[in-house]
Amino acid sequence: MRVKYIFSSRHTGRARDPANYLKQRQKYPDLLKKILEQSQIILEVLDARFIEETRNKEMEREMMEKNKKIIYVVNKSDLNSEPGNLPSPSVSVSCKDRKGIKNLRIMIKILASKIPKNEEGKVIVGVVGYPNTGKSSLINLLIGRRSAGIGADAGFTKGIQKLRLSGEVTLLDSPGVIPQKEYSSSDTKIMSRNTKLGARSHSQIKNPEQAVDELAREFPGMLEEHYKINADNDSEILLEILGRRKNFLLKKGKIDTDKTARLILKDWQKGKIRIQKSVKNIITFPEPKSLKNQ
Repeated sequence: MRVKYIFSSRHTGRARDPANYLKQRQKYPDLLKKILEQSQIILEVLDARFIEETRNKEMEREMMEKNKKIIYVVNKSDLNSEPGNLPSPSVSVSCKDRKGIKNLRIMIKILASKIPKNEEGKVIVGVVGYPNTGKSSLINLLIGRRSAGIGADAGFTKGIQKLRLSGEVTLLDSPGVIPQKEYSSSDTKIMSRNTKLGARSHSQIKNPEQAVDELAREFPGMLEEHYKINADNDSEILLEILGRRKNFLLKKGKIDTDKTARLILKDWQKGKIRIQKSVKNIITFPEPKSLKNQ
C-alpha cells in the first residue's frame, strides 16, 4: 500500500500565496520518499513519553519492504524515566541532557560496518520521525555542531539536509511527517492526539481544552504537580485556577480557558512538563550480537 504523508508546520501555514502554500506542502512526501530510497540505515526518532504512538508503522513497513536497516532512537528520556518496553534495536537518549549520544554513534558505526557502501564510498543514514520528536537536536549532537534548524514548532526543519557524520557515514535530515489521513482528519480525538505528540502545534488545535483534559486523564496529577495547583485531577478546575493566576481574563472577569489550555500545551510540547518527578538515566544499548541479524 502506498503511504501518503504530509508535512506539519505553522511556518508554511503563514504563506501569503495559497497556491504556493499547497505546492510547498505537497513536496514534502517526495522528500521523505527520497530519503527512504537513498538511505541504507534509518534512524526513527521516537518520543520516550509516547513510544508506540510516535512510531510510524506504515513507514516502518515501507522501510522493511525496501530492506532498510533501522535503529529506534528514543529521545526525551529525561521526561519519562520508565518508558516501558523498547523496540529493538534501540537506544534511549536525551538531547536536552546530552545523554546516550555516544552509544548511538557506536551503534551506527557497528551497523554501518556491516553494510556495503554506495558508489561514493559512503553509508547513508536517514533521520525520520514525527514532528517535534527532536530530530534536528539529535543531528546537531551527533555531528558536534549546530547545523539543523531547531524549533519547538512542529515541522521546523525545511527540506533535506546532507551532513557528514564521519568519513564514511553521511546523515540525511528530513522534515517531520505524519500520515496524511491523520493530519487531515477533523476528528477531535485524533487532533488532540497529534497535539499531545507534538505533531500538531498547540496553536493549530481547535479544542485545546479537550487535549488538556486527555493529558490530565492519562497522567493523573502531572499537571497539578507542575503548576502547583490542587484541582482534584479535574481539568476544568485546573484551567480556571491557572487562568486566573495568569490573569487570562475575558469580559466580566471570565477565564479565557482557550488561552490557558494553549499555554499548558505549549509547555508540554516544549518539554517543560515531566511525566515523573524523579528522572533516572536510561541508556539501553543492545549488545553487538543483536545487530548481527540486521
